[in-house]
This record gives sequence, C-alpha cells and structure tokens, in this order.
Amino acid sequence: MKIAVFRSEGRRQVGVVADDGSTVQALALSDDEAERGALALIARMQAGQALPDRAGPLLPWASVEPEAPIPLPHRNLFCVGRNYHAHARELSGSVFQANDGAKEAWPIVFTKVPQTVIGPRDEVRLPAGITEQVDYEAELAIVIGKGGRNIARADALGHIFGYTVVNDVTARDVQMRHQQWDLGKSFDTFCPMGPWLVTADSFDGADTRVRCWVNGELRQDARTQDLIFDIPTLIETCSRGITLMPGDIIATGTPAGVGMGMTPPSWLRAGDVVRIAIDGLGEIENRFV
Repeated sequence: MKIAVFRSEGRRQVGVVADDGSTVQALALSDDEAERGALALIARMQAGQALPDRAGPLLPWASVEPEAPIPLPHRNLFCVGRNYHAHARELSGSVFQANDGAKEAWPIVFTKVPQTVIGPRDEVRLPAGITEQVDYEAELAIVIGKGGRNIARADALGHIFGYTVVNDVTARDVQMRHQQWDLGKSFDTFCPMGPWLVTADSFDGADTRVRCWVNGELRQDARTQDLIFDIPTLIETCSRGITLMPGDIIATGTPAGVGMGMTPPSWLRAGDVVRIAIDGLGEIENRFV
C-alpha cells in the first residue's frame, strides 16, 4: 500500500495512492490526525485499530500538492554514513580516509533534526554565507512501526511500518569544520522525503535500485545489495540500549557518486535540480534555491 500526505483545497490529508501512482483517495481522519501525516496511521496500528475508511473522491495525483509522508518527525532522524561498499571506496582518499566505512565493525550513525524534512517537490534552501559545499545523497529510508529496545536482528523486519525515499542533503564544509556530522546535515529543508510511504508488506528493501540525477545527469546508481550493514543490522544497532519509537526514521546510507567524490568535487548551486528514484518506491525531485 502507498500512503501519501498531500494538500488539497488548502487542507492536509492522508490518503492511499493507486498502485500505478495515478490517483490518491483521502482517508477519514480528523484534521488534527491529518496534521501528523502517516504518524496518525502508525499510532492507530499500535492501538490495535484498523486503518480508517477511504472517504474522499479519487483525485489525480498530479493535481494535489504532495508533502512528506511524515511532515514533522517526532524526533531526530537516525542516519547511517558510508554504508555502501563503493561509496566507502570513493571517499577513501578524502578527509574521511581514516574512517573507511567498509572496514568499520559498527555502522556510523548520526542524526538530522526534524525541521530538515520537506516534501518531494519542495525547494531546498541553500544557506547563503554559511556553506559553499552542498552535496546530495540519495537514500532508502525505513519507518519504524513497532517500537522496541535491543531488537534482535532476526526480529528487526517485523518492526518496520514502511519505506520511503530521502535526500540526505549535506553541507560538506560544515560537516568537516565541526568534526561531527549533525550540523552539516541539519539545515532547514535538508531532507526532502517522499513521494509516499510504501508499507512493508508491499516492498522489499534488501535488493532494490537507488538512482540520483543532477540536472538530468545520472550520478548515483546502485542496488541495496551493496549495503555494508543491511537493514536488520541497522535496526538492531540503533535499538541497542535505545528505545526505538513508532514513527522513527532510519536513513540507510547513500551509494557512490556523490559530488564530494568527483574530481574535482561538484557542489550544488542555486537552480540545480536533483531527482532521486528508488525502484518500487517512486521518485522525488527538488530544486535548490
């Protein structure tokens, strides 16, 4: 099932998208519930309630204003660094050479603040005077449906509500300047998300294709089979001594082909358009301004 959050006639609504992505139909949620996006459905599921009935007319997807499936996460996003073998290799000669992800015993985990999240077609704002090295990172993200602490790897997939697409936009100079990653990852609008959330019973994240284009040029193209730490391992790791909550988001890392890894590096500028597609999930496209 594809669950989308969108605006129509000035109201935020949560709905179900047709399998072919052509139409969306709103669910019978209160305005307060709809403001929470997919978090409202996850909360209902945790309470043992069924999904609400479909209540609105069938609307062409192209006619609505799509928003992020979780417009405002309830806390920071968990994010994983250098989690594709080829991406770890492309950065092995960079400032990160001392921390080659392919040689790490544990995943590298950092966070992005909730205010980074924007919709699948929204504009990303470049922080003028703060950074000159903004980069893109196409990523598969998982959304937790069933919370827990110390989740065993063997049980991890049962804790996933669904999957979505994110762009882990990064200010590389800020990331390096502070010798940690949160600030360089957490500027407002630095996490486009969408176009919808595909429930776990309809998608397998273990082997899907992740691609990214900048101004129409294909930059990233990989399969999630290339992950150094797979999805169950990431859930197990993030829940070690930490209670994962329903609605938590874990971005699983980006493939090779980021701007920082090019010779010379290629940074995003105002007017650039980044499109990210993941097979089975759809695509997002955002202009940088």
